[in-house]
Amino acid sequence: MRRSKPALRKPEKRLRVNRAIRAREVRVVTEEGEQLGILSVEEALRQAEERGSDLIEVAPQAEPPVCRIMDYGKFRYQQRKKERDSQKKSRQVEVKTIRVRPNTDDHDLEVKAKHAEKFLLKGHKVKFNVIFRGPELRHKEIGRTQLLHFIEACKAIADVDQMPRMEVRNMTMVLTPRPEILEKLQSAKKAAPESSDQYAKGEGEDEEGRGEAVQDHGDGEGPVQEGGTEPPPLQEDQQAEAQPPAVG
Repeated sequence: MRRSKPALRKPEKRLRVNRAIRAREVRVVTEEGEQLGILSVEEALRQAEERGSDLIEVAPQAEPPVCRIMDYGKFRYQQRKKERDSQKKSRQVEVKTIRVRPNTDDHDLEVKAKHAEKFLLKGHKVKFNVIFRGPELRHKEIGRTQLLHFIEACKAIADVDQMPRMEVRNMTMVLTPRPEILEKLQSAKKAAPESSDQYAKGEGEDEEGRGEAVQDHGDGEGPVQEGGTEPPPLQEDQQAEAQPPAVG
């Protein structure tokens, strides 16, 4: 049984830290962004030691190299967090594919145009493929007409990222959402957490109100009547039961 090869991991960029820095002079920046100017490596290391941090060469190509004074572990954490965030953003943009044939009728074209609009409103790109087979290659103008129909149907929410062109036996075209559509999606995502926080806050206030109501009647005496009036007198039967028996 043949084993699959493990995926190759992209090698991490190794930065020189502390005594591994080879330059004689470096431009030093603190973690807060304060410029300390051009210092010798020994002086820069002394400055880092006084702050209880490391000296990290962040721009070795600069002249002189730029070094930052900060904790190396914290620096690595921030770099990995930036990489994860950039990967998430790149994954959000997907390319959806819609396939048609030169003999696809008008009703099916309208349905596929509706699907394309839904994808575009979600922020995805849409790639259209007109698939030709055999003699259909003689009528490429039919495929071009179909793609132009999609452009017209989606022109309010999409721009043409790639004009119709032939790729072997397929004619392809790509539409991308307009910038205002993407801005609306971003603002909606930012507003969603705020609305959920307000909803949770309102629920908490309701729970506190209900808790206070329970505490008001939690002494076992029941609600106090208005005006401070006394409870109604006992009936005759209840008075007889309440009186202690006579001692003979």
